[in-house]
Amino acid sequence: MTYTLPDLGFSAHFQSQLTPDEFDTLTPRRVVEVQRTLIHTLGEGGAKTIPMSPVLADARVAVGDWVLTAGDPPLATRVLERRSDVKRRAAGDVAIAQSIAANIDTLFIVTSCNQEFNIARLERYVVVAHQAGVEPVVVLTKADLADNPGDYLDQVQRHLKGVIVELLNATSSEPSAKLSPWLGKGRTVALVGSSGVGKTTLTNALTGQGLLTRSIREDDAEGRHTTTARSMYPLPSGAWLIDTPGMRELQIYDVAEGVEAVFDDIVTLAGTCRFTDCQHDTEPGCAIQAAIDNGQLDARRLDRWRKLQREDAFNTQSVAERRAESRRLNKLYSEGKANLKRKRGDFI
Repeated sequence: MTYTLPDLGFSAHFQSQLTPDEFDTLTPRRVVEVQRTLIHTLGEGGAKTIPMSPVLADARVAVGDWVLTAGDPPLATRVLERRSDVKRRAAGDVAIAQSIAANIDTLFIVTSCNQEFNIARLERYVVVAHQAGVEPVVVLTKADLADNPGDYLDQVQRHLKGVIVELLNATSSEPSAKLSPWLGKGRTVALVGSSGVGKTTLTNALTGQGLLTRSIREDDAEGRHTTTARSMYPLPSGAWLIDTPGMRELQIYDVAEGVEAVFDDIVTLAGTCRFTDCQHDTEPGCAIQAAIDNGQLDARRLDRWRKLQREDAFNTQSVAERRAESRRLNKLYSEGKANLKRKRGDFI
């Protein structure tokens, strides 16, 4: 199928990054899949596969990115600045960001109406969406299998005020109808969530493609991995969908503003505490503890806010800061060990 650049989501944001000469000599192409040595792309000339190059590797190119190419076969010359970037902390000891999906408009956060449902995990995804500047929409699947699916809906609405929630059966015709407001032509959405919550079934329903799914495990209500790589698919509406592998853990990275947005009720309360350096524990005049005492705030929500703040601060530390902190702790340990030996008479 032939696509125009606007069909693929190319907008003024990307066009403004090209000089007139570049627009005449280079070809913008959108990344639809990333493999170890190859990048699969779509453009006005159809589908093209591009070899992984230092340009792409250095930019940590992701599904949804726009790249400029030249020649035939095409080679990438640079990656355009992203309009949005849903990211997490990459695995490993080095604190770097890993893009989950680039240049999307809406993040569909998928969970199911069973044991997989977890408010803390949903808050974490919404934090990431807010930080990326994209709209979060919580999609509750397997409503047809739950005794009281409305209970799950109520929990999301109570804890994530202002976030739109859609309750549906992914095996029916409901997904296309209920999610259509976000699936306009040239728009891009991404699906995120744990394995087994119905992302692949939802992708099948939205795309009409028969992608592989596996049955749920009855003992723990968890499914098995069916999506092993991020891919971008066209939808009948003209929108684009990025499906992602199931994530059991989403480590946040550089999301302080997102945390404030999701926990704005606590941030507002903290601003009314008697002391500006209040730790919200036993200090007199603590507005947060007062709200917990009168039932206005759930203490567990405060715990989740603190946990995300600590994790974000730790994961966002630079390598130099992490090493400096490690050296400081090792020095304290060595000094303490030496002092202990002196007290025991090990040194004259």
